[in-house]
Amino acid sequence: MGVIETTRTRARAFAQASDVHAELPLGQILDGDCVEAMRRLPTASVDLVFADPPYNLQLGGDLNRPDGSHVDAVTDHWDQFDSFAVYDAFTRAWLTEAKRVLKPDGALWVIGSYHNIFRVGAILQDLGFWILNDVVWRKSNPMPNFKGTRFTNAHETLIWASQGEKAKYHFNYRAMKTLNDELQMRSDWVLPICNGAERLKEDGHKVHPTQKPESLLYRVLLSTTEKGDVVLDPFFGTGTTGAVAKRLGREWIGCEREGVYRKAALARIDKELPLDESALTTMQSARSAPKVAFGALVEAGLIAPGTQVFDKKRRWVATVRADGSLAYGTQTGSIHGLGKDLQGAPSCNGWSFWHYEAAGEVKPIDAARQLYLLSVED
Repeated sequence: MGVIETTRTRARAFAQASDVHAELPLGQILDGDCVEAMRRLPTASVDLVFADPPYNLQLGGDLNRPDGSHVDAVTDHWDQFDSFAVYDAFTRAWLTEAKRVLKPDGALWVIGSYHNIFRVGAILQDLGFWILNDVVWRKSNPMPNFKGTRFTNAHETLIWASQGEKAKYHFNYRAMKTLNDELQMRSDWVLPICNGAERLKEDGHKVHPTQKPESLLYRVLLSTTEKGDVVLDPFFGTGTTGAVAKRLGREWIGCEREGVYRKAALARIDKELPLDESALTTMQSARSAPKVAFGALVEAGLIAPGTQVFDKKRRWVATVRADGSLAYGTQTGSIHGLGKDLQGAPSCNGWSFWHYEAAGEVKPIDAARQLYLLSVED
């Protein structure tokens, strides 16, 4: 099993890559059934597929809170299938096309709940995909179990798979370690659900019932793609994948049959600004463990890549990069490591050493960490 390092060389010439890109509907949302839409894409043309398929929840009746108020659950027609057999056939069809359009060193991410992820996992293995990790997204603020009849469903599962047992794949190990404050990134990710200003609403109602948080896609794309890679999302919804891909300098293609979602996604992505080149650079492969990693603040948008941070006396001004590392001239490192190196000190608490400006006020980056903790607790 071969991991391709960040500086991987592709088995294609630049001209060939340009020709393939020219055939692709980059930056477009393809209307209609995702299987039919994917059939129009060239074979071996996509670097990554991120799929958030229907979960086949099959919810019966309305769901209400103890106070009688209605819970906005998933009851849409696109999540309804007549039987497990029908759902399995649909799953096999879109996974077959995903495997065809992926490059030999491409990879698949698929997310689901206990309702569907085991069925999806078995089918993708039958088709020859090789599971690299199952990642648990543990929701820091899950919806409670209002009836009190089961454990609260506080997580969803992501499967990351390569094209086969011997297939190469891409993993930005060093960037993930930096994002996690110099600890290896684990397969359990604690991230809040999509809420607040990030949640798209129309007339006070959610545009999409299962909009995924941008922090989740940020970690997926930063860990397993490079700038310029093509990311396909067969179940595009309101465009979280496209928005994050644009920000991180990746190309994207979406498939979405619901017009209201396509409209919301295009408007959302149109407002997204890509990061500049210097902020996109990540740490290449070469202890203390705070409760919140600095990278979590970057993922959440509390401190954006490209932000200038500095010590209190402004002797050093560094740039925040997409993976949570800092760059000062030719020197790079974590908030703690770079602060230590610049001072020639045995250690450094980066949370109190580095500062940033917000609304004309200078604050330690720990202030952003406190805001993050408050958002997680909401």
